[in-house]
Amino acid sequence: MALPLLESLDIAGKTITADALLTQRKIAEHVVAHGAHYVFIAKDNQPTLAADIRRHFAARGAPDFREPLSLAHGRLESRAIWASTARNDDLDFPHVGQVFVIERQCIDKTTAKTSIEVAYGVTDHSPESTSPARLLACNRDHWGIEVHHDILDWNWDEERCRLRTGHGPENITRLRRFAVGLIKANSDDSVAATIAKLARRVRRVFDSFLMTDKAKPRASRSAAEVG
Repeated sequence: MALPLLESLDIAGKTITADALLTQRKIAEHVVAHGAHYVFIAKDNQPTLAADIRRHFAARGAPDFREPLSLAHGRLESRAIWASTARNDDLDFPHVGQVFVIERQCIDKTTAKTSIEVAYGVTDHSPESTSPARLLACNRDHWGIEVHHDILDWNWDEERCRLRTGHGPENITRLRRFAVGLIKANSDDSVAATIAKLARRVRRVFDSFLMTDKAKPRASRSAAEVG
């Protein structure tokens, strides 16, 4: 379904990101033929490609770019990227401009436990058209969108929603996104934990919308009342 979707879009000048499932030669060819760029992750559904990139970065020195540590969701996180043009001519993938490896390091503030995740990728972008810092930003932005989708699917099973006609699908997904935004703005807990609490006490939903006297700010008394 990816190619028909791309056919319906004006992607010229855009950078198309994808996880490993869509790292396909036909999709890469289509993207470049329509004046766009790709940044794809390589995993074992493309075993030769992934293995070649992994071997190339088996020994790596200082990264080409490293983000400073940031604090989010109770953990310190830092990402680094290494990029190379050395495999452009011999990889079995179309229009290779660079290969890269991204390392994500997380430190749990409570336990001080450190975890490291590594992802390998390929892009048609040359070093002149996109810097390592920009490649890293493309990857981070892609997964930011994926995480938001995962929240919707985990909490509301969105992918199995049976609404198919009229404005129903669009309206229900807008309501779900509105609910996620409202929960994140008003709760210190996760979306899942907050939904569970609201399900147990529906009144809290009305409190969140300031629809109950308890939730409304107290009005200041008039001068006549004070007198």
